[in-house]
Amino acid sequence: MILKGFLKAQFSRDKDLSRKVKNILGFYPENIFLYKLAFLHKSAAQSAQNGAKLNNERLEYLGDAVLSSVIADYLFKKYPLNDEGFLTEMRSKIVSRANLNKLSQKLGLSSLIQRDKESNNYYRSIEGDAFEALVGAIYLDKGFRFTHKVIIKRIINIHLDIDEMEHKEWNFKSKLIDWAQKEKKHISFDVIEVVGSGYNKQYVVQVFIDKVEYGKGRDYSIKAAEQMAAENSWKTIQNPEQEVTGIA
Repeated sequence: MILKGFLKAQFSRDKDLSRKVKNILGFYPENIFLYKLAFLHKSAAQSAQNGAKLNNERLEYLGDAVLSSVIADYLFKKYPLNDEGFLTEMRSKIVSRANLNKLSQKLGLSSLIQRDKESNNYYRSIEGDAFEALVGAIYLDKGFRFTHKVIIKRIINIHLDIDEMEHKEWNFKSKLIDWAQKEKKHISFDVIEVVGSGYNKQYVVQVFIDKVEYGKGRDYSIKAAEQMAAENSWKTIQNPEQEVTGIA
């Protein structure tokens, strides 16, 4: 199987991509088209013969499910005494868009992504999306057991410090809400401004605690802006004399 993949890579028109996949993940692809598709962002979508737009979004959808399943299995076995809440939070940390973006950059996937250069700044999750699409491509090309092995041995064991992630603060919004409930304070996350339009649209979220303004956050999704606003609000609560807005 390895020899077959190697020979395909040498005589394929896409042998450069095949070699790069081998260098990154340790194997030669069988169906190189899947990997080409995994790196084809929607901003550079191509048209198929039937008129459909070809891009990596369907593979991203599939890869997200496969990755989540592999991580769940890994954490279940690694932490046999921890409850469901802990396992869910750990999985969320690992598969968060910010973490997947970092993983993609560590693996060197950015240079392989085909995109519309002019709108590159508008896609904040382009690297993480490509990573998930790559997982989907591996699954279709090699099957679940092979994909599971690659994710554990080539991704988690090499590029992730699970013990460090275990102690890293992540969901500041939940943390802030829990604090407000214990202190019997009313808290709200309000979108106070929308900046730009189309793919360049950003949301500005303001945290109010008992109608008093705390931290702000701005990002390309409301959820991410809320997390940023919550983190900045938490910093303000911990250090009242230090003002943190989170707005660039």
